[in-house]
Amino acid sequence: MTYCVALKLDRGLVFMSDTRTNAGVDNISSCRKMFSWSDEDAAITLMTAGNLATTQAVVSMIDERLKRPAERSPSILGQPSMFTVARMVGDLLKEEIARNGTGGMGADTGTFGATLILGGQMRGSPACLFLIYPEGNFIEAGDDMPWFQSGETKYGRPILVRAFDPKMSFEAAVKLLMVSFDSTIKANLSVGLPLDLQVYETDSLMPGRTVRIEADDPQYLAISTGWGVALKAAFDSLPEVTL
Repeated sequence: MTYCVALKLDRGLVFMSDTRTNAGVDNISSCRKMFSWSDEDAAITLMTAGNLATTQAVVSMIDERLKRPAERSPSILGQPSMFTVARMVGDLLKEEIARNGTGGMGADTGTFGATLILGGQMRGSPACLFLIYPEGNFIEAGDDMPWFQSGETKYGRPILVRAFDPKMSFEAAVKLLMVSFDSTIKANLSVGLPLDLQVYETDSLMPGRTVRIEADDPQYLAISTGWGVALKAAFDSLPEVTL
C-alpha cells in the first residue's frame, strides 16, 4: 500500500508521497512513487499507488515515448493540454492492466490495479490536477474537490477536510501534508518514511522544488511531536461527559 496526496492551491500545486512498497515484520522496502517531466512549455508530475509492476511499466512507457520521434509515438510533452496528457496516461494504465490480465487472472483492479495522480501545467493554460482510475478514466480537481488522495487515504483525510484552504501558503500546505502523513504512518504499517515532496508554482513551467523527508528530518519530527501534544491538549479541554 502507499499514500499520495496532491493539493491544488491558488499559488500552484503541492505533491507528497511515501516510498514504502512492502511492510511486514521482516520485509520492509521502499521505492520512489513521484516522477516529473518538463520542457520549455510544460511541467508534469505523476504520483503512483497500487501494483508496483503496473505503475513502473506505465512510467517506463512514458519515458520510452519521450525518447522516440513524436510522429512514431506521441509523448506527454508537447501535448495541447493537461487534459490530453491525462487521457494519454489513462490509456497507458488501462492497457497495461489489460495486458497483465491476459494470463487468465483477469484484469481486475485488485490484482494489477493502480491509481495515479497527475498534475502540472502547459504554457498558456492553468495548472491542473487529475485523479486517474485503473479503468483509464479520470476526474479533475476543482473548487468542490481541490485535492486528491490515493492509496491508504482514510487516516490522513480528516485533517485535510478540516484545515485545507486553497489560499494557504506553500509552507502551510506542506505542514498540513506532514500532519496528514504522520497520522497515516502512525495508524498503518504499510505507509512509511521517507517522504517525497514537490512544490510547483503556477506559470513557472519548471519542476518545483523537490525534497526527500527522511525519518530524522527535524521539521517533520517537530510537526509530529507538536501535533500529538496539540491533540492531547485539545482533548483535555473538551467538556466533561457525565454518565
